[in-house]
Amino acid sequence: MGILTRMRKQAAVYWSPAYPGFDEYGRPAMGDPVEIMVRWESVQEEFIDSQGTRQISKAKVYVGHDIEIGGVLMLGTEDDLGSGLTAKENEGAFEVRAFEKNPDLRGTKFLRTVFL
Repeated sequence: MGILTRMRKQAAVYWSPAYPGFDEYGRPAMGDPVEIMVRWESVQEEFIDSQGTRQISKAKVYVGHDIEIGGVLMLGTEDDLGSGLTAKENEGAFEVRAFEKNPDLRGTKFLRTVFL
């Protein structure tokens, strides 16, 4: 087990963007919540978003698989979700604003970083 796997010891809940994109109330539609293992750092760090604009993050999260921009991440487990709430209405849930995928020196494993 490599360092990229060992460092992800915290549980988080991820909602991917659903398509065709909006629910019956005009809010962005989200897929079902999925619990994943992450390393969550509550840091303010400058990053470039998908439109090329400089932004300041609320958190930087290391994940084990690709995450879509526009999705939602929340530190915690599925048991922490509020009943009847949308993804963004849960306390501590943030929209994914940027995603980076950098290979290791051999190009066989990737460090995946999400900015919220």
